[in-house]
Amino acid sequence: MNFDEVMPDYVPEIAPSVREEVMASLHQIEQEHGIEILFAVESGSRAWGFPSPDSDYDVRFVYRHRLDWYLSLTPGRDVIELPISDDLDVNGWDLRKALNLLTKPNPTLLEWLVSPVRYLWREEADELAAFARQIEAGLSCQQHYLNLGRNSWKRAMNDDGSTRYKRLFYALRPAMALRWMRLHENGKPPMNFQALCQGCAVPASVLEPIRELLHLKSRSREQQSGPPIPTVNELIETEFAHAEAMTLPKPGTDVHEQAEALFRKLVKTQV
Repeated sequence: MNFDEVMPDYVPEIAPSVREEVMASLHQIEQEHGIEILFAVESGSRAWGFPSPDSDYDVRFVYRHRLDWYLSLTPGRDVIELPISDDLDVNGWDLRKALNLLTKPNPTLLEWLVSPVRYLWREEADELAAFARQIEAGLSCQQHYLNLGRNSWKRAMNDDGSTRYKRLFYALRPAMALRWMRLHENGKPPMNFQALCQGCAVPASVLEPIRELLHLKSRSREQQSGPPIPTVNELIETEFAHAEAMTLPKPGTDVHEQAEALFRKLVKTQV
């Protein structure tokens, strides 16, 4: 049995009515804050590949102000956050903040730039994505996925010994990202969970229960719990242990000058 039979591709589906609601929210943000959104994507479980029917829509974006805003003596707020409305969670980062984070690098932003769900994508976003492709993953990405996975893993078990499947996936995806980095010479892991599995040589004995979990989660509410799955638990613990035992080096290439040049270009070349 090949991988595609065990783990079918995940094709994210965003209802037209939801897209309309998202676009209306983004347009309102641009008008109220006097900014231009360069890209807006889905960043949560609907992009990762394991949504539940009641999963939120996690919309994340990067925006730029007019040039004068960046010339002020007093730095302005560089985050826009909207209150969660129904199942819509929308927030974004200013361009300067985003580029500074990319130079570290910031794994969350690296994921936004390869999200399979795009709500809005301007030409400038292509330049940001091209810049991100030059960035090495390294130590900060490893630490991010390890801390994220460990924190979720601690919260995955109920007092009665059952497992919270949402938290299990929130630990499993970072574990798989760490596995990808280990097997692909520190390469940046894909955002999509199915692509992670395909590129990580996961044994069939583990893939099959993961496939069943994906099927169950796609039809269950967010707080669904069930019995523990030893093979999956072992994979998670093994990858966390590998990451703790083998610290990756910091990226060897300094990209600050390139980031500065791109920032100036994107701020100055506004319509």
